[in-house]
Amino acid sequence: MMTPDEIQKILESAFPGAWVSVEDMTGTQDHFDIVVTSESFRGKPLIEQHRAVQTALAEQMESKIHAVKIKTRIP
Repeated sequence: MMTPDEIQKILESAFPGAWVSVEDMTGTQDHFDIVVTSESFRGKPLIEQHRAVQTALAEQMESKIHAVKIKTRIP
């Protein structure tokens, strides 16, 4: 299990300067709604943006995170 704050710190580290929001969708600390707004997404298709977020969380998704809903944005 992970807290939204822990996930937010991981994503902020992976995407310096990004705005990151993480919410626990079910209260069980394993289903999260994630929004990442980052300049690093500019010029990348949506699938690549989402893969970048999934890659940043790969280790946690093996055992601590069951599901994520990802939204990515370009500032």
